[in-house]
Amino acid sequence: MASSGPAGPGHDPAAPSSGRGGRAEPSSTFDESGLLSLGEQVDQANGSRRHSHKSSRSSPGRHRGLWWVLGSIGVVLVLLVGGTAGYGWYLNHEIRRLDVKGLVDVPSSGANAGTENILLVGSTDRCALKVQNAAYGLCSQGVTGVNSDVVMVLHLNPAKRSLSILSIPRDLFVPNARTTGANKIDAALFEGPSQLVAAINENLGIPIQHYVVLNFDTFANVVDALGGVKMYFPQPVFDAYSGLQVLSPGCIPLDGVHALQVVRARHLQYKPAGWTTPYPSYWPFENSSDLARIRRSHEFLRVLATAVAKNGLSDPITDGRLVSSVAPQLQVDKSFSPSDMVNMILDFRSVNASKAPQLTLPVQVDQFGSYRYKGAYYGDIEFPSNVDDDPVIEQFLGIDDKTGTMTGKPLPVPSSVTVSILNGSGTANQATTTSTALGALGFNMVGVGDTPPVATHAETVVYYAKKTPEGHAMAQAVARSMSGAVITALGPTTNGAQVTVVTGTQFTVNPPAPVPTATAAAPASSAAPTSTVAPPTTTTTTVPAHGAFQPPTPSVSPLESWDPRACPA
Repeated sequence: MASSGPAGPGHDPAAPSSGRGGRAEPSSTFDESGLLSLGEQVDQANGSRRHSHKSSRSSPGRHRGLWWVLGSIGVVLVLLVGGTAGYGWYLNHEIRRLDVKGLVDVPSSGANAGTENILLVGSTDRCALKVQNAAYGLCSQGVTGVNSDVVMVLHLNPAKRSLSILSIPRDLFVPNARTTGANKIDAALFEGPSQLVAAINENLGIPIQHYVVLNFDTFANVVDALGGVKMYFPQPVFDAYSGLQVLSPGCIPLDGVHALQVVRARHLQYKPAGWTTPYPSYWPFENSSDLARIRRSHEFLRVLATAVAKNGLSDPITDGRLVSSVAPQLQVDKSFSPSDMVNMILDFRSVNASKAPQLTLPVQVDQFGSYRYKGAYYGDIEFPSNVDDDPVIEQFLGIDDKTGTMTGKPLPVPSSVTVSILNGSGTANQATTTSTALGALGFNMVGVGDTPPVATHAETVVYYAKKTPEGHAMAQAVARSMSGAVITALGPTTNGAQVTVVTGTQFTVNPPAPVPTATAAAPASSAAPTSTVAPPTTTTTTVPAHGAFQPPTPSVSPLESWDPRACPA
């Protein structure tokens, strides 16, 4: 979907372009003891902080399994940096280190003990490129937007040798996107990586341990260093913004720039069977372009993984090309030490990553055009759907619905959480009915009030004032007691409450669990007593969706008939 409004300065077009080639550099070989030594030496030289990252090591060998799962070329690069021992010192000085606030340590206890989440970001910052390229749009011509084209989180569980990836749609509207307030989540990067981390922590409840960012050149260089990739195009496709133009079906080789056109296409047009006009501008557009781009990106990663498994890593020429072309463009957080990267390789290189889940956070896509929020327009947006989102995030993190995502511990019991309600939709008596319904679930209700509506369609925001994992857990306990466009956020509360719910236009408070009631005692000779279930006696507060949004999207979507895919064997 097209971005517009306050999401950030600049626009995001790109024209067709030519390709590029990789360069060969000195070779290297894979050696476990050498990797460990390298990581320790570089850490000692830099005084880097190391995370606790203990697990058994598998035997040395070619480390192909992990590469497929990188919902991010970024992790390919990170692992390459740690895995190419001959380039350790060079890489350590070439990689740009970022000061990213809000990152958390690897948990040492709880349901998520030992796990790590790496935030992988694709930046649109053309002005940061060392060499400008007309294929991406030129900073000098006003293409100055700084947004996150790609927002993915890689979850690593060394104890279980499991990997999973979660893509976050860039048009998702969240309360803490910027320090000034709500926006699409891709707009957070304009204020720096710390703000994007904050939005994911506070609004989605996903703890982030590390941050990796790559730009257009980084992506293209990885593809070129592998000698390019091939994809099968079942139908002609065209995107005037990304520059993608394939006029005939078939298996087509792609260099780095043209691969980038595929994964960045979000205004894609396709030529259906029987369509006679040869002019791409007249072909039909696909729907839900934000989600469609994620779907194609996931497929491209499978294709890329095949190329990596075929050519390396551990192939001397491939290693050299990747190192020399990628390292100067790579940016990671300061705490992501070389030894962390080395340990990551040793923990996961033997994993069969082809079975790792690639998930997309479900969203509700708007059907009303540009979203007007507090008087400003934000273009096409998407709302959360916590009934669908929560199970996906729990599956991704490997926890159950009774566990706090930021703490890894059981959520607090309702009676320990004080809650106030503000009517944010203008619906008569909404604060009172919501308070009654939450009180019936056991929450300690301390007050009601009103606040001006922010939009015709608004999310229900569950605010918590205590900026700690425990504070978020309180809000999460309340949010999981509701259904609909419900999301948590760090922010002020009222009436001295630990949590304040600002009601929106699309939510329900869940009814209390049915209470079993025993029947009268039966004679000893008869069957064992049975029980019946008493129906809930409390009310819930329900506000219709007004048909403004499509049903929540699935976490896994099949390719459409026009989507490029792996070439037939």
